[in-house]
Amino acid sequence: MKKLKEITDRTKFYLLAFTLIFSLQNTLQAQIKKTDTVIVELAKTSKLLFTIKDRADLPTLKAYDYQALFKDILAKIEGSDSTTAVVSSNPDSTTRPQPQVEVIENWTSLDKNDDDDDEDWEWDNDHHRKDHPNHQGFFNIDLGMNNYLSDGKFVDEATAPYAVRPWGSWYVGFNSIQKLRVKGKFFTELGLGVSWYNFKFEDDGLILTKGPNGVEFSQSLPEINPEKSKLTVCYLNASLVPVFDFGSRPNKSMLWGHGNGFRVGMGPYIGYRIDSYSKNVFYANGDKEKDHTRSSYYLNNFRYGARFQIGYRGTDLFVNYDMNDLYVENRGPKLNALSFGVIF
Repeated sequence: MKKLKEITDRTKFYLLAFTLIFSLQNTLQAQIKKTDTVIVELAKTSKLLFTIKDRADLPTLKAYDYQALFKDILAKIEGSDSTTAVVSSNPDSTTRPQPQVEVIENWTSLDKNDDDDDEDWEWDNDHHRKDHPNHQGFFNIDLGMNNYLSDGKFVDEATAPYAVRPWGSWYVGFNSIQKLRVKGKFFTELGLGVSWYNFKFEDDGLILTKGPNGVEFSQSLPEINPEKSKLTVCYLNASLVPVFDFGSRPNKSMLWGHGNGFRVGMGPYIGYRIDSYSKNVFYANGDKEKDHTRSSYYLNNFRYGARFQIGYRGTDLFVNYDMNDLYVENRGPKLNALSFGVIF
């Protein structure tokens, strides 16, 4: 019953953490949103696009004579080979607005001198502009392997009992991302998420103990036939990664979007430890046993480091390096955690 209660409490905590992440994402998305866009389907292949960056324009829009406006638009299009028209008027006019309809033969000639406006659009195959949002929200999954370094080198089993197996030491992360355009192809990715280090030890019989002065690594008893030993650490994380994205669809998430160019970024992250436990799997008297021990093991409550990510089209890779030690100073070995893998 005690173990069931621990599992239930831990599940409730994770659900609360995910709820907090998504609530923050939705709040941020609502605060960032600046432009209202309305698309009206007029016929099988005809659409009317309204883009309103300032709601103060609504009184002016209400004053238009739209029946006369549409007649003027259709008349201009009938007399031209183009199917694109731009309507402009004097926003400072105190009388009823008199729209001016201009037929555009080539969208690339529009707003040549307005660099900031052009950055918010992309081009389709017919040289028509379409909306390119200044921010995107999506969900990423990091899946890869983790290890740690001691003085810049991987730990060897011959010199340290806590050496880690690369295969089986899985790193998993769930991240909510807000991608904000800064300028042109330069973006900033704000991330909130939860991640797990799984350090699977080379020594299947290694037992972790929180001693009075530090973490202790000892061997299993002779009558026990060990099968697996690992340490799992869970963190709640926040990240800020500047990214150069040279694609026309700057969304790198493989599950929720499709990037179509090269992208690269690097930036800091910080995390707070919310759970940690050791797991030993062994056979005793012919029966398979599993022992979970939940403890801090003198692990640092905070982690901080640098994240590097690179992608091309539908494939993205990441590398995380913790700049601070995994364990509290003088309470455990000096190790810096490292993880790398694929972004889904």
